[in-house]
Amino acid sequence: MAQLLAQGRTVRTTVRSAGSQQRVREAVARAGQASGFELGEVVAGLEFATADLMDDAGWAAAMEGCDGVLHVASPVPAAEPKDPQEVIAPAREGTLRVLGAAEAAGVSRVVMTSSFGSVGFGFGSRLPRFDEDSWTRLAGPGVSAYTASKTLAEQDAWEFAAQAGPGFELVALCPTAVFGPVLGPSVSGGNELIRRMLAGALPGLLDMWFPVVDVRDVAAAHAAALTAAEAAGRRFIVGGREGMTMAQIAGTLRQALGARAAKVPTRRIPNWLVRAAARVVPAARDFAAELGGTKEIDVSRAERVLGLRARPARETIAQTGRSMLERGAV
Repeated sequence: MAQLLAQGRTVRTTVRSAGSQQRVREAVARAGQASGFELGEVVAGLEFATADLMDDAGWAAAMEGCDGVLHVASPVPAAEPKDPQEVIAPAREGTLRVLGAAEAAGVSRVVMTSSFGSVGFGFGSRLPRFDEDSWTRLAGPGVSAYTASKTLAEQDAWEFAAQAGPGFELVALCPTAVFGPVLGPSVSGGNELIRRMLAGALPGLLDMWFPVVDVRDVAAAHAAALTAAEAAGRRFIVGGREGMTMAQIAGTLRQALGARAAKVPTRRIPNWLVRAAARVVPAARDFAAELGGTKEIDVSRAERVLGLRARPARETIAQTGRSMLERGAV
């Protein structure tokens, strides 16, 4: 939203409660600062509509007069649910509700935030080179409820687009492991790993690799996807050309933050121990499937069509940790 406002676009966002409008405005202003620009009075022009992904009410009003829609919301569980449908069902239903409302309102393009989770999981130790033709193997190892929800919701979206009327365009963005400066004390997504490291809440470091991408670069890709002519009807993996292991992330935090990163773990947990735990601890199974490997990911389409120029991974991690300390997230 901050980047679109800075470009002079008229932006309307949905909230589930009208009482959160001022909090959202303040967060958008901070997002602008984190991206290097001041929004000033522009943020006061941010429009709001009240709607919920699980309810039809409010979506017609939210879409009225819009040329493009960014569908970014999806349930993210704090822990793996006993019933995967607790995550999968609302993700799919919410996506189809937004797409249906957008088509009914005459919106010309919807940009959907999917995930690399819909691209590159379930392959075990035999990893191919991942590009936009790749799809997660839902029956494969290490596929969480969240990963399944993103995969199925995106597949539903493409089926909807194939049956939609003329003039309706869908774009799906599949960000890799998203990190970046926080806007307040709350933390979600990949940033939770950084928060737990800084808080000393991790017993050690797993032999895992993360294809880091900065949330600000992901936001820029969304803004570009609204108007790039070549983007229509296509998927894009949004990520950088470098990844980091958990040990490298920890080392970057210690180097960048010094004494403030004193609780960041240094001990490494052996792979055999994680695999043994996975036999009895369901939450460990997803980790076990990702141990010890890296993934070759082709991001050239997003670079070429959307102008993606990803920040260095270490810069992103350092700025993420610093922002958490400054915003009271740790």
